[in-house]
Amino acid sequence: MPFAPSSMHVESTAFAPNAAIPKRHSAEGEDLSPALSWRDAPAGTQGFAVICHDPDAPLVKDGSYGYVHWLLYNLAADVTSLEEDTRQGTAGVNDGGAVGYGGPMPPEGHGVHQYYFWVLALDTLTELPEGLTQRELLNELEPHILGMSRLVGTYRRD
Repeated sequence: MPFAPSSMHVESTAFAPNAAIPKRHSAEGEDLSPALSWRDAPAGTQGFAVICHDPDAPLVKDGSYGYVHWLLYNLAADVTSLEEDTRQGTAGVNDGGAVGYGGPMPPEGHGVHQYYFWVLALDTLTELPEGLTQRELLNELEPHILGMSRLVGTYRRD
């Protein structure tokens, strides 16, 4: 992913920065995407995308590492929050092979994993098809990223 820092701030009512993600948002629980919100997007923002990635997962695929849990895109500039289990936007395919959100579920005995909820501010409103992979999505988005920020949560499997 390109590096485009910004003053954008991302938060969730479900968990604090660097704190545990509740079980209801995991594959061990109800597997619901957490509520997210963001503010202070860069000037000129026309759209957003969200990526949830676990860099601690022992998976190397297509020249990338970690595990993609969620790809959400085609979000207009006036969307600055997502409710729990959102139906907004268009979902891509996660590394589990499903379209949509797939919550944390580290391998047994793997300890605590970090989950990065990235929000990307774009200079255009995208109209991309459902089911893109992370690589396909980033190929489309990279030329349009104005800024990005993240919220990090943790999860340990019971």
